[in-house]
Amino acid sequence: MIKGILSLLINLLIILILLHAIGSWIPRVRESKPYELLDRLVSPLLEPIRKIAPPTAGFDVSPLILLLLLYLIKHLFKL
Repeated sequence: MIKGILSLLINLLIILILLHAIGSWIPRVRESKPYELLDRLVSPLLEPIRKIAPPTAGFDVSPLILLLLLYLIKHLFKL
């Protein structure tokens, strides 16, 4: 039961991170209200990673690192 809920939450977070990353490439989307809400949800998770691996040459790897961490958690806990 708890594993199922945790797996669902991680999957939802993965989808939100992917939407955030894709939306960040499109100026019209980036300026929309739904994206602002999405940014408020995802940015607090990305900021600690950005402190360790700051964007270089305009390329932000923090979403990729966070996705890898989430997949690692899913694998380790067999979710």
